[in-house]
Amino acid sequence: MKRIVLVLFLISSIVFSQGSQSKSLELLKYKIKQNIKIEDDVVKIQKYKAGKKNNGLAIIYSAILPGMGELYADGYSSGKYFTIADGVLWGGLIGVSAYAKHQEENYRTYAETFGGVNLAGKNDKYFADISSYLDVYEYNHIKNLERSKEIYNESSDYWKWSGQEARREYRSMWKSSETADNSTRFIVGALILNRVASVINAIRLVNRYNKNLKAELGWDVSFNYSNTFSEPDKLSMNFRATF
Repeated sequence: MKRIVLVLFLISSIVFSQGSQSKSLELLKYKIKQNIKIEDDVVKIQKYKAGKKNNGLAIIYSAILPGMGELYADGYSSGKYFTIADGVLWGGLIGVSAYAKHQEENYRTYAETFGGVNLAGKNDKYFADISSYLDVYEYNHIKNLERSKEIYNESSDYWKWSGQEARREYRSMWKSSETADNSTRFIVGALILNRVASVINAIRLVNRYNKNLKAELGWDVSFNYSNTFSEPDKLSMNFRATF
């Protein structure tokens, strides 16, 4: 009888020991799986941080050269149009500025040669006024009638055109220079607007890029099957947002 009891005790001990080992093994497997998930999450965070685009850099790039912010955000297919527009505008600005300067030199030389103008110390208003009057005496006479204080010194501010034809020729050169000079202001404004538009587009593309990267790396759904001593045949679903 004692032998039978001893045998039963040994058998139960072996079964319990095997059950404990099995449970410990399942627990170890579970812990290993959890550690792998944590490591995966860390890797995903690192990948997201490494691949994430910065809005500040996109703004700087597009402000310096439109289209570069889009290139940084992997969206140069739309950014190239801003780069092309910037090149065209800069070419126009250089060309128009050169023409305005050339015409200014022409009308100043013409005024000195055919109007007797002393160019020293003369401002833009003076060169505008002499385009509308035959000489300084006519100008001062009209201003006196208007009771205006804008009178020129008849010696230092002297000019006298040989006739209306000479005055009109001067005025034509002066107007073309002024028109070109005014055009440069519009071109500068267009350059600024082009940069603003590029900045807005670059920010939009950066946000889209980061959103796609987040969708690719940031969300994970997994199904786990476990068969442990305490919970046999367990199926679980994990849904997590890493970021």
